Order: sequence, then C-alpha cells, then structure tokens
Amino acid sequence: MKVYDAPNIRNVALVGHGGCGKTSLASALLFDAGAANRLGRVEDGTTVTDFDPDEIERKISLQTSLAFAEWKKTKINVLDAPGYANFTAEARAALRVVDSALIVVDAVAGVEVQTEKVWGYAEGYGLARLIVVNRMDRENASFDRALRSIESSFGRAAVAIAIPVGEEKDFRGVVDLVSEKALIWGEDTSGKYETTDIPEAQQGAASAAREKLVEMVAESNEALMEEFFEKGTLPQEDLTRGLREAVLAGRVFPVVPVSAGLNAGVHAVLDAIVDLLPSPADRPAATGTRPESDEEVSREAAPDAPLSAFVFKTIIDPHAGRISVFRVYSGTMKSDSGVHNTTRDSAERVGSLLLLQGKSQTQVAEAQSGDIVAVAKLKDTQTGDTLADKADPIVYPPVVLPEPATTFAIEPKTRGDEDKISTAFQRLREEDPVLQVTRDPQTHEVLLSGMGQLHIEVVVGRLRKRYKVEVNLKKPKIPYRETIKGSAEGHGRHKKQTGGHGQFADCRIRMKPLGRSEDFQFVDKIFGGSIPKTFIPAVEKGIQEARMKGFVAGYPMVDFEVELYDGQFHDVDSSEMAFKIAGSLAFKDAVAKCRPTLLEPIMSVEIAVPDEYAGAVMGDLSSRRGRPQGMEPKGSLQVIKAEVPLAEMLSYDAELTSMTGGRGSYHMEMDHYDEVPSHLQDKVIAAARAEAGEGATEE
Repeated sequence: MKVYDAPNIRNVALVGHGGCGKTSLASALLFDAGAANRLGRVEDGTTVTDFDPDEIERKISLQTSLAFAEWKKTKINVLDAPGYANFTAEARAALRVVDSALIVVDAVAGVEVQTEKVWGYAEGYGLARLIVVNRMDRENASFDRALRSIESSFGRAAVAIAIPVGEEKDFRGVVDLVSEKALIWGEDTSGKYETTDIPEAQQGAASAAREKLVEMVAESNEALMEEFFEKGTLPQEDLTRGLREAVLAGRVFPVVPVSAGLNAGVHAVLDAIVDLLPSPADRPAATGTRPESDEEVSREAAPDAPLSAFVFKTIIDPHAGRISVFRVYSGTMKSDSGVHNTTRDSAERVGSLLLLQGKSQTQVAEAQSGDIVAVAKLKDTQTGDTLADKADPIVYPPVVLPEPATTFAIEPKTRGDEDKISTAFQRLREEDPVLQVTRDPQTHEVLLSGMGQLHIEVVVGRLRKRYKVEVNLKKPKIPYRETIKGSAEGHGRHKKQTGGHGQFADCRIRMKPLGRSEDFQFVDKIFGGSIPKTFIPAVEKGIQEARMKGFVAGYPMVDFEVELYDGQFHDVDSSEMAFKIAGSLAFKDAVAKCRPTLLEPIMSVEIAVPDEYAGAVMGDLSSRRGRPQGMEPKGSLQVIKAEVPLAEMLSYDAELTSMTGGRGSYHMEMDHYDEVPSHLQDKVIAAARAEAGEGATEE
C-alpha cells in the first residue's frame, strides 16, 4: 500500500445533524474516487462506514467510522461521524484529529441543532470548513433557502462556490462558479458527468453568485481587495489562489450543492477537498506538554521529526481484539516497531499498521506525519493516550468528553451475571469512554450513565448481542438521607438473664443536630468509669449501625452529634455486644424526640438554550422546585444556572429535548443535601416502607 506524505493527505470529518446524509455522502465520495466498487445505500445496509449490525438495523450512525480514498494523487481520510446528540462525543473526537470539516446540511431542513453544535466544535479546533448542501433531489429541496439558513447561522463568509442546475427531481448538476462551467450528471448513479457551458436558465443566478464569491475572496486579502477595486473583478488565477488562502485562514467557508443518493455533484466535493482544504502541512504545529511537567512543546508535521501520535478511538473487534486508532502528528510510525505510551509511561510494541476502510483492514508498512492509521493489541493504550519517541516525549491533551446526561439503574435478568456485566462494561467503556458505570454506596444499585436514552438502549443492545447478558433498566433510587432538627437525651438499657452469664449494659446519650455535610460525631464524656473505656467503642458502633438503617424511612441518618455522658455496667454480665445493643437502643430513644426529617440531594444544574426557550425553561425549573441562581449569555445561547432536587431531574433529558426541539443541553452535578418539603415527605416515607415490605404501618 502506498505511503503518503503530509502535503498529499487530507483529513476530513463528515459532521452535521442526524439524517442529513453524511454516510450516503461518504459512500458516494468513496465510490467516485474508486475506493468502493459500488454506491452503498443506507436503506440497503450496504454503506462502507455504517457496518455495525445496530447501525444497519436503525439506519443511523452510532460511531465514527474511517475510510480512505485517493483523488488527484492525494489521500483523503474520511471520518464519518454520527449526527445524533446522544453520540456527540464521537463527532467531537473526530474533529479533534482532522484538519477540516465537511459540514453537511439538509437541502430541505437547512441548519439544524447538531449542525450548530459541530460548527462550534470545528471553530474551537480552528478547522477549515466546507459546507455541503446534500439531498438536493428531495421534494421541497431549495439551495437558496438552505444557503440563507447557513448565512443566518454562520455569517456571510459562508458563500457558494457552486450552484445547482435544477432542484428536487430535476436536480442534475452544478455550475462551478470558479471555472464558470456546468457539470451535468446522467440519470444513472455512475457518477459520470459532462462539462458544458452554463445553461441559459442558470446564467443570471451564476453571475450574481460569482460576483458575491469574488467579493468575499477579495475582502479576505488586502492585495486582492486593491486589485478588485482597480479591475472590478479578480482574474481566474488570483480567484483560485485567493479562495484557497481564504479557506485555510477561516475567512471563507465554501458551499456546494450535491445529491449523494443520485451521486450528482460529488466530484465537485472531491475537487474542493483536495484543492481548497488544508493538508496536515498547512496546519500549525501540534502542541502538548512534557510528561510530568507543564512545559509546552510542539511538533511539526514532518516525517523526520520525533514521533508523536494521538489515540482518539478504540474499537473492540471480535477477531482482532482491541484496535487503537490514532493520528500521527509528527515523525514516521513503522510496522513492527517499539513506541512509548507517554500518558501511561509504558512501552508498547506496534505490530502491523492498519488502514481502515469501514470494517475492512489493509496493512501498510509505515505511516508518515499527518496520516491516520490503526494498530491491534496494544498492551496498555486507551483512548486519549499519546504515543511518542521515548527520547523526546510529548503528551497531547485528551479529548474533552461531554458529561453524561441520563442515568438508569441496571440489574441482570439472570442471577449470577454480575461478573459478566462487570467484564462487559469494562470492554464497552474502552470503546465509549463517555459511558459511566458506578455503584451507589447507599442504594447499592449499579448505575449506567450515558448521553441519553438512545445511547443507553444501544449499550444495552451491545451487552445482549456481544456479551450475551440481559439487563433490566429502571429509574435509579434517590439516595435520600435522614437527619434531626432538635436536641434530646436518650437512654438505652439491654438486660437479659439466661442460665449462666447474663447480658447487661446501660448508656445515656445527648443528641443534637450539626451543620450540613458534617455527617456524624461521637463525643465520649464518660467520667468516673461509669462505663469502662473498653466498652465505649461498642456503644459508638451500635449507634453507627443504627444510624445507617435510619429511623424515618430506612435511609442513613447524618449531620448529628452524639455525646455519651453516663451509663452502668456489670462486672460479669457486661460485654461489647451488650453495649452495642444498648447504644442502638439509646439512639432510637433519642432520635424519636429530635424531630427527625428527610434530606434529598440537590443538584447544581447548568442548562444552555437558545434565547427563545429561556423563559419556558425557567418556568419549567420552577415547577420542579428549582431555585434559579442566575443566567448569562454564551454566544447565541443563554446559560441558566439553578439548584434542583435530583428527584425532579430523573427524566429531564427527554423533557428538555421536547421543550427546545433538541436545541438545549444540560449538565448537573451533586451540590448539597436539603430538607424534603413536609408535604412530600409522607409520599417518600410510604414508598420506602412499601419497598422494604413494611407497608405504611408505623414502627
């Protein structure tokens, strides 16, 4: 397999809203470049980049897939990223390692929610962007309307470099505004086209669109601006050169119309990728730090520079095992060589380097700086790690992953599957680091957290298909706690006479509330030996065990102090066990007089929504017993901060999506515990007792 150097590589991520045709476009690009022998269709499950059985069944991308093709002696690495919000992390990781983004926009819907999000990620990474208006053959498709939507969202720097010949079922080609020629495709999907003069029906629109393009290119460069004012236009050569410079500088974002399904207009996209988008050599040096220090170091995309590579994805292959996918930022990576994992400070042996074409693998002898390759069976390496030359190490920053938005409690359908579940989740988390699996120490539930319900459903499906483990999903229990609001004394006496030694212990305690998050304090105030020192730890242990079982509803009791101030013992009959029981009895006696109450977890919530939804979201938070903490603008969004009880947030992911048409996102973390309002306590107590099998009866 041919080895490409940095100037002859283009790394491009296909990103956009779900359903805009990214995977179909990837198939058409690969087919027209001769990298695939047929035009794959999502409907038939025959695309190169959607090969997972779940993807074929659901007809959506669930993970970023890689493919490559050669066009004009240039290697194009295509990263086809998912477009649904539940899989945003995959798109973000793909954009982290490419040099440019193909932002795909539906010709009917225009710019949608995820389009805005991935645009923001691409902007954050400083990527050049090419905008593809896809599905021009659909009913109600309109390039002008889509272009207005793009300009409204991303500014006037988004400018057409081609316009369509026909729309909807009459779409059959494009007018290239730079060469001023029309490319007309046949009615088959072979990708073959004819170059002709601009049809008369498009001449007026083409002239106006070209004028706009020339103006935008001239504006991007002072010398070109002077030439434009002198001549009223730009010569062909200067327009071509100036357009590429403006795209590389992020001052112009070219827009082209295509129909991936008809395979029409795709050649223009391939040409634009090679002619306008940056190679790794056009990009600034990659920056990282020295291991174990904050010293910043950089790496140029040169084959003779010290080796460095960043692992941005892990695939668990049923046959090859763990496959690490990485971009080589500098130097040359060779098959069958040694390399150092600078993130984990461990040596790794690289076997065969692999080029991924969907699920197919092709071996390659070496990969030069700028290329994206994979290797199987690295010992320690995980997603986010850096591989480098041990003599000249560097560590690249990991991909910033979004916080999980949805949590479910899971339990195996078959007893004894706990170990299998643990192993399976370990493998799944290697592929999908956004997943979080934790055990709540209070409720003892295993909690599975992900980006949304679809994400969790996909994970559960993989558990079943790959690891033969069936699980039930349910809403997680709220880890309520109990506390006291008053002070009181308590007395506990344990006396039991059976043949031989009896049991005797007596203790007196004072109990008072502490501040929030102060948990539990035990104070020994015994004087004069009324309880021997050896038995005092047993009293504390009895109280500790009793408080973990609660008093009101079986939840742990917190934020109180117990002072042990008096008691009695018997030389023969007293024991640690007797004083442990007496301690628990004293606790129960005191707590009943201390006005016990319930506490609930309060979450610190940040919600980002477009302006027009801020009022509705604020109103909804009030209905959830939320306490607003302020609102601040962030770009085109408003970020609302609030404190909200966890009990009110269990299904918030779906409800926020519904409220904002999918344009809102949120993040929450545990903040503090606060008292449950009295009118809600009875419900919580009744539910807890019913679950414990006590019904609603009093103790």
